[in-house]
Amino acid sequence: MSKTLLLLPVASFAFLGLTGCGPLEEAGPMQHETKDIELDKSEILKLDVRLGVGELKVSGGAKKLVEAAFDYNVPSWKPDVSYSSTGFRGNLRIEQRSDRGTSMGGNQKCTWDIRVNDAVATDFDFKFGVGEATLNLATANIRSLTLNMGVGEAKIDLRGKPTKDYNVEVRGGVGEATIQLPKDVAIVAEAKGGIGGIETRGLMKDGDRYVNDAYRKRTSPVTIRLDVKGGVGSINLIAE
Repeated sequence: MSKTLLLLPVASFAFLGLTGCGPLEEAGPMQHETKDIELDKSEILKLDVRLGVGELKVSGGAKKLVEAAFDYNVPSWKPDVSYSSTGFRGNLRIEQRSDRGTSMGGNQKCTWDIRVNDAVATDFDFKFGVGEATLNLATANIRSLTLNMGVGEAKIDLRGKPTKDYNVEVRGGVGEATIQLPKDVAIVAEAKGGIGGIETRGLMKDGDRYVNDAYRKRTSPVTIRLDVKGGVGSINLIAE
């Protein structure tokens, strides 16, 4: 069995799990909501985002722990936001719970814009169904990053100056994922493409991995490790 055949059921399962199979729902007037999470004693944040359909934007720069804005015009796409903290660790879950109206088309719109505090170490966990994801995390304090995408395009900017190692896991569905990486930080990536394959810049093949000069020459005290698997579409890794 080919690698492509092995990957497609995973992508399909992720897609169906996020988008459901309910009837389409008509668009109504645009709704705008905001939700801020105040800074507390949490030193680590787990940010769990599940967006079935729409546009996801995530960046750093928040003065509070998290600052989020939601715009949508399908009533059942109203986000569900829950936060809890143990004192040391905060857990924030943002979820589009609906299984209706899950085919973006016509005048249906949904945009989530989420900003995180750059001083708090964050575990990012994104499950994304249909649409576009833009993750500008260059200034964020990344502890780990996981992205499972269904159908659409993902752009991930990690060109920051991390002070600690972290891991990135990306599972592609149907579409294109582009990951921009800092060239002066050690990069080692295990990447396997489905239909579309892997494109790299600033990285070289080293056995079954891709690495950059900073990794080969041991010039960086920090290492970013990637585990990337594509479905139908291309995976672009850029370390320039």
